[in-house]
Amino acid sequence: MKSNVGGIDRVLRIVLGLLLIALAATGTVGAWGYLGLLPLLTGLVGWCGLYRVLGVNTCPLKK
Repeated sequence: MKSNVGGIDRVLRIVLGLLLIALAATGTVGAWGYLGLLPLLTGLVGWCGLYRVLGVNTCPLKK
C-alpha cells in the first residue's frame, strides 16, 4: 500500500478520531462516535481506501 494521506490530513484525522471516541466514551454523543476509529486508523496508517477509490492523494510524496 502506498501512502495517500498527507501530513496535515493525517493530523486532522487523528485529532478528529480521538475527539469522537472521547465524546462517545463520555456519553456526550451516541455510540456512533466510535466510528472515530476509522479516521484514527487511517491517520495512523497513512492510507485511506476511499481516497484510493476516488483517486485522491494528499501525500506530497507520490510514489
